[in-house]
Formats: sequence, C-alpha cells, structure tokens
Amino acid sequence: MMRGGLWDMVIAMVLFGVWLPSCFSQTTSPSQDGKIKFRLAGYPRKHNEGRVEVFYNGEWGTICDDDFTLANAHVLCHHLGFVEALSWSHSAKYGPGTGKIWLDNVMCGGSENSIEKCVSRGWGNSDCTHQEDAGVVCKDERLPGFADSNIIEMQVNENRMKNIRLRPLSGAHVGRMPVTEGVIEVKFKEGWGHICNTGWTTKNSRVVCGMMGFPSQRTMGKKPSSLQTVYRIHSVACTGNEAHLSACSMEFSKANSSASCPDGGAAVVSCVPGPLFTQGRARRFKLNPMSQVRLKGGAKTGEGRVEVLKESEWGTVCDDHWNLQSASVVCRELGFGTAKEALTGAKMGQGMGPIYMNEVQCRGDEKSLWDCPHKNITAKDCKHMEDASVICNIPYMGFEKSIRIVGGRTDHEGRVEVQVKSRWGTVCSDNWTTREAMVACRQLGLRYCLHAITETWYWDSSNVTEMVLSGVKCKGDEMTLTDCQHHSVVSCKRAGAQFSAGVICSDTASDLVLNAPLVEQTVYIEDRPLHLLYCAAEENCLAKSAAQANWPYGHRRLLRFSSVIHNIGKADFRPRLGRHSWVWHECHRHYHSMDIFTYYDLLSLNGTKVADGHKASFCLEDTECHEGVSKQYECANFGEQGITVGCWDLYRHDIDCQWIDITDVKPGNYILQVIINPNFEVAESDFTNNAMRCYCKYDGNRVWLHKCHLGDSFSEEAEKEFEHYPGQLNNKIS
Repeated sequence: MMRGGLWDMVIAMVLFGVWLPSCFSQTTSPSQDGKIKFRLAGYPRKHNEGRVEVFYNGEWGTICDDDFTLANAHVLCHHLGFVEALSWSHSAKYGPGTGKIWLDNVMCGGSENSIEKCVSRGWGNSDCTHQEDAGVVCKDERLPGFADSNIIEMQVNENRMKNIRLRPLSGAHVGRMPVTEGVIEVKFKEGWGHICNTGWTTKNSRVVCGMMGFPSQRTMGKKPSSLQTVYRIHSVACTGNEAHLSACSMEFSKANSSASCPDGGAAVVSCVPGPLFTQGRARRFKLNPMSQVRLKGGAKTGEGRVEVLKESEWGTVCDDHWNLQSASVVCRELGFGTAKEALTGAKMGQGMGPIYMNEVQCRGDEKSLWDCPHKNITAKDCKHMEDASVICNIPYMGFEKSIRIVGGRTDHEGRVEVQVKSRWGTVCSDNWTTREAMVACRQLGLRYCLHAITETWYWDSSNVTEMVLSGVKCKGDEMTLTDCQHHSVVSCKRAGAQFSAGVICSDTASDLVLNAPLVEQTVYIEDRPLHLLYCAAEENCLAKSAAQANWPYGHRRLLRFSSVIHNIGKADFRPRLGRHSWVWHECHRHYHSMDIFTYYDLLSLNGTKVADGHKASFCLEDTECHEGVSKQYECANFGEQGITVGCWDLYRHDIDCQWIDITDVKPGNYILQVIINPNFEVAESDFTNNAMRCYCKYDGNRVWLHKCHLGDSFSEEAEKEFEHYPGQLNNKIS
C-alpha cells in the first residue's frame, strides 16, 4: 500500500499533472481539468532541471524567485513527476522566460499537493522581471506510475526568431534539393529578414548548417547583398557548438525597424551534406558501415535510440546528463545536422544488449560520442528504461510532395499515389508488404506503418489515375518508394484501382525481439515417442520423414529450447487478423491467430538448411511484464491475443512444436536461427532485430549452443562469421 506523502503525490499527479507539447519539449504532463500545467524550460539543461513554467488561464508564464525555497521546489518537482527537489536557482539561471510572471512570493511547506495551496501574491500579481525567473533541479527519479514525454529541445523565443531558411544564391539552384548554399533568412512576426554579416564567422555558419540538417560547413567569403533588405540581427557570435542560432550571442533590431549593415551585407552560408543527402543516387547509399554509433527504432531518417559499438557488440547509452550537445555529436557523426531533440526514458524503445555509457557530457565539437567525457556503466547505474535517443535535424528534401494517400477515412490511411516523371498514379499491390508500407508512411511524414493494404476497392476511386509504379520491393529503411527496387516498365497482375496499394499509418509501432541468452541456456535433445506426437504431426511440426514412420512405435529426435519474445516497442503487438478470422485446432484445443509466428531453422555452416520448424501463434499473451506494466492479453476463454509494450511471451521448451525435428540430421557443426514475424505480417518499428543466430554443435547424443545473439547486435566484421547465413529471404530446405 502507498503511505502518506507518496499517496498525496499520486493524487497531485492525477489532479495537476503536467504535459509536454512537442513544439517546446519540456518535461510536462496533462492536468485533468486543463487549468494548470507545468514544464521545465531553458538552455542548456537536462531533463530533470530548468526554468519552471506554469500554464494558467490559457497562457504560459514563469515564477519569480522572491522568497523561493527548497520546499517550493519540492512541490513543483512533484507536479513534474519527480520524487523530490535537489536544489533551486534564482536570477534566471536557465535564461529569462517570456509572457506573464504568474506567481510571486511563493511560500510552501513542502508537503502541499498543489502549488495553489502555497502562500503567494495570487495569480498574475508580481513586481518582478524575467531576470528573476526561478528554476529547479529535481532528483532524477520518477514517481511510481508517472509517464512523461522526457524530451529536451531548444527553447526558441518566437517573439524574436520563428524560423530560419536558406534562399539559393542564384536562380539556377532554385528547386534543387537539398538547398546547401544560400542567404540566411529569419522569420519574425512581421515577415522575413536578414542577418548582417559583419563579423560573421565559420562557427556561426556551423550552427546554421547544423539547423538545416548538415554536419559541417564550407568557408565562404562575404557576399554583400545588392537587394534592399531588412537587417534584424547583428553581431552574431556563436561558439559553433550551439544546437540552435537562438542560443548564440547576438543583437536584435526593434520590431518594424532595421539597423544598417556597415561594410557588409546579408549573411550567407554554404553547407556540406551528409552521405544520404548528396545529389543523385548517392543518397541511396548506406551510412558508413565502420561507424561506431547508430540509431535504432525510429520512424524517420535521423531519429532513434542511440547505440554505440564496443568490442564488436552494440550497446545503448544511459540518459543521465543526456543533453542537446551530446545528442548533436551523435547526429553530426552520422551525417545529419544538430539535434532537434534529445530524448530520455527510452522514448524510442528499450534496447536489449549491454549499456556502455553513462553521464555523457560532450562540448559539441567532438568527432565521436566516444570522445566525450563519460562514465563506464555498472549494473546498478542504469536500466534499459533509461536509454537515450535523438531526433536530428535533416535537410528538407520535399519527398512528401511526390506521394499522397487518398480515399481513406482519416489522413493516416488511404490508397497510395505517387508522382513519377510528372505523372500521378497508383502503385501495384503485387507483393506489397509491411516493409513497402513502412517506406510509404515515412515518405508521407506519417511515421510508422500499421497495415499494408493490397485491396482498396472499399475506398473511393472516382478520381483514380493510371498505375505508374509496380514491382516495388523495399528493405524498409529507404526514404522514398522510388528508392526501392521497382520495375522499369509497369507490369501488374491485378491492375485497376481496386487492387492498388494502400496504407494505414500510425504514430507508434511494436518491436519484438527474442531473448537470445535464454535459448542458449535452455537447449537440449529429447527423443519423444511417436504416440505423443499425433497433434504435432497434424500441425506439420515434424520433418517430412515422419510420415513414413511406423506409427505409433518409435520416436523422433527433437532439438528443444525455451523462447521469450519481448515487445520493446511503443505499441502493443497484435495479430493482423481479428478474432473472427482465427482458426480453431481441435487437437490442441487452441486458436491460431497467425499462420506462422516464428521460424526455427538449422543451417549448415555454408547456409544450407538441413532442418526446420515453425510456431503458429496459437497463444500470443503476456506471460510476464516489467514492474509497473499490467498484463492485457490472455488466451484462456477465447481471450484477446497480443503482447503488451513492456511485456513478454514465454514459449516453454515443453510446449508442442517448440522444437526442430533433427531425426535425420547427422552429427556436426551448424547454425541455429530463429526468426520472429518472418513474413512481416504485423508491422514493427524495426525488422532488423527479428532474427537470432547461434553456433550449434551436435555430436549425435548432445547439443551445445554458443554465441547466441540477435542478428544486428554484432559489428559487420564480427557478423562475417555468419556471412553465409541466407537471411530472412530464404526459408527453403536445400
């Protein structure tokens, strides 16, 4: 049971929770009545510290530091979902805020469950300026059951700087994507203006290029503008490590006025694009395979969970002290710009491997995350629920202009139409799978794929155009459908609008991974009598030679092991078909919700398959869950099937079909592979971690597994030991 103060905290969370709008990304949570909300703001800061801002009467404002105490900070940290305050700050340590100063002379005892119960001058009654804005540092420990957005993003004063763009220097470059060189234009409330280039440095250019999605800048001489222009920003002085131009020192002209730019003109930059964004086909190339950092689990290019390579194995980064400077080092290392957001709390899903780094504190100019000061991790320091993630600035490419979805019930679904050689048309749905739909949703800017649709007769087709694309085959990480393999000449078996490709997109997706060490620990051989295998034979879980056996006499030799499948994504894993389509199997008395859920294969060392097995999802359910996560799916009594986020499904070694029939396999060295969701029936955020592999030694009586690992957990060089592995495209016994 919860006691005293803790229960008060939980009540406070429910009544006065805080939220975090994506445009600011401060730590917040929604209040039940919509009246009061809280967030942390300012720069630089971590996710558990910052200037305190309050949303009241439809407007964000700050709190004055007059009479401020640690007790005040305790109450505010509770509002923000933290267990307590460590300290507080005065005199706008995290920068001055904007808008109203909502509270002044606040005096709390520390146990109040709402800031409204503390003594103050009342809402909006203050004699302070924003140079007196108060801040807090909360203990980085969440209240039980509290969920927040855990995002750190640049706080930009929109009254002074709304947006930035590059205008190409010459008409010949207009329309080319990406725009790498041009005059910097800054948007203000009253329109677009320019930056005076007097004193402009390459460090300033580095910051602007980073915002535009480019990892570095070229040196350019001054190019005074001959145009009549408005200079609103002067004397810009960046260190080069800022994540946004607004964090640099600069002078502003007053609204509706413009100071001259003596001996100068409009500031111009020339940026160097990363490998994915160079002109032409080069953007289809992969990122550097030798890189020691990668992003996993994100929906779009340039976002994901941060993983680093150490001793040939990939691991994650703990989010303690994670900030925009460290996140920007990751982004630039991968060929993107600066970090748009630094995310904590496994916002892009939890990793499964080791956690290598903690308390990373980069300056921002390091070449690699490994060059930044950091602590080596210990088991008690961090868990995967604290994995750090990033969203990087990437160049604007205009990909969404050449694709659209029409006919759907919402703006997240519809028939896919693309523009090819200036012609709009449909896409053939032959072999249209989740992986192609993933690319379509990404290109549309709609994040993850939920379903790949191959028949669209139930959507309005009154404005249907011709078919312009067929034979589309994607890996899943492409930025556009035309980056995927496709026919040079359209050829479709089932032409017509009713058989064109469609998608249903989603903001979140599941992600299944197998617990590889458990397979290694539980493997054994069983000689099982034939009279116990009638049901298994009925479900095709034995090798073909079993049909010639002398039933019910004799036995089959089975390679058995337990498997635990975790859902580490951000959405529940559900069968593609609803309960009305599940198939009842009388022999085992269960429903199959998917034809094939897992493949079990035994390969020779040169990749030839010698034996296989499979598991239909006759019971997808939550066996166990992480602390604080409740089970939702249970197969008993024709219940709903699925795997909840943060839960896992255990298939014990003694369950029928949880095996490979190796009766006909000779002693030797092999590779065991297990592939989850092999036909991509259900959408996931990451299919590259669906395969697990082990070395397998079989002497005719016993079996040993070693080096069991997920298919993407080792470096490419280490994975070459399994280089003959044919991957998920081949599941036929040779």
